[in-house]
Amino acid sequence: MLKLLKRQAGTSLQGTSALYWSEAVAVVPMVGTHWLGSHSASTPRLALRWLHSRGHDIADQLDTRAADLIRYWLQDRKEHEQALRLLAAGHSYTFTAFEHSTRYILTARPTLGLAANNGRRRSSPGRHRAQER
Repeated sequence: MLKLLKRQAGTSLQGTSALYWSEAVAVVPMVGTHWLGSHSASTPRLALRWLHSRGHDIADQLDTRAADLIRYWLQDRKEHEQALRLLAAGHSYTFTAFEHSTRYILTARPTLGLAANNGRRRSSPGRHRAQER
């Protein structure tokens, strides 16, 4: 369960468990966007680990040239460290690979203002419960 934290002016979210949202999509011109998966993580490193996992899955299904680009990205330590720094600083990170006209977009971003409910169950007013995305 997620809960919204109200941030007061001049305060930080340190000490809260900020979440990171990772997702993978394929964008095909004239057809649309296809969702390939998403994941919430408690740290930038776990968010990137999920992106790498999806990158492996995507690379296994592509032509050699496009797959090689993704595999190079998966092994690029400097890029990995840069992505960690960006996420830790509150910025998003995106990697895009192309195969023909299709774009595969892997994105991780902090969801500042959201924190884990630490497993505590709370009832929701009304009939419907908010769904975690």
